[in-house]
Amino acid sequence: MSTKFAFVFPGQGSQAVGMLDSLKDEPVVQETMQEANEALGFDLNKLIAEGPAEDLNLTVNTQPALLAASIAMYRYYLALGGKKPEVMAGHSLGEYTALVAAGALDFKEALKLVRYRAEQMQKAVPVGQGSMAAVLGLADDVVKDICAKASDLGVVEAVNFNTPGQVVIAGEVEALKKAMQLATEAGARRALQLKVSGPFHSSLMKPAADALKVRLEEVEVKAPSIPVLHNIDVKTRTDAKDIKEALAAQAASAVLWAETVREMAKLGVTMIYECGPGAALSGMVKRITPDVKAMALNSQKALAEAAEQTKEQN
Repeated sequence: MSTKFAFVFPGQGSQAVGMLDSLKDEPVVQETMQEANEALGFDLNKLIAEGPAEDLNLTVNTQPALLAASIAMYRYYLALGGKKPEVMAGHSLGEYTALVAAGALDFKEALKLVRYRAEQMQKAVPVGQGSMAAVLGLADDVVKDICAKASDLGVVEAVNFNTPGQVVIAGEVEALKKAMQLATEAGARRALQLKVSGPFHSSLMKPAADALKVRLEEVEVKAPSIPVLHNIDVKTRTDAKDIKEALAAQAASAVLWAETVREMAKLGVTMIYECGPGAALSGMVKRITPDVKAMALNSQKALAEAAEQTKEQN
């Protein structure tokens, strides 16, 4: 009896200079990065390998860099004979990676698209006017109530439901600060402002969602060969128009991550592989669904191990 497994792809925050170092001599990784350089018209591979970190951390670079690095890792896994997963998802930007891995989006087209997404997200709210914060140790509904109370000072909303007791909020700086203070008073373990350049996934991103909607009209989207659970409602889609609508809406909607992982468990998934840099999502899986195993595939060694594990199941 083969184990049902899923692949998930990380979003912003997982990038690091040198994130492909263990794979830099692999031909499939070199080819992938060459494709990325050509699509974007600059040396993304050099930026990933050498930095500087402050350039890699600019959202216009972070988004294509994470997509390219995660796809390079996924292609390497497949090249080793790793089996395709039964279902996939990605956190925020990672949803684009999942759609590339599922054959719904062309890799080069997706790189240009996420760079455009980043430009529009940055443009929607001038730097310094909006931010995000992680609230630890409070229930989802409590965080939503706190945001409602703080919104007399401006927009602030719960935007990432990552794990039970970990919710990210986003909004205008004054309202966000008030919400953080209220969260602490309500007994939050921590309320921590994130190093991000905007209030991503909040309604303040509506101009970016609208711009993406128009830009997506030019993009060819195919039916995914592997189902992808979308961030906005944890549902799969096969129709190109529906996928485009979900991607555009996602920029200004909450990421329902905990629910996504629970849905995978309901579908019978017992193993979730996080394909890409870092290990944020695999850490979350353990807190959302303790019965589901998770493994971060962020190095040559881990990818080779996962390819062996999935091959053996046949």
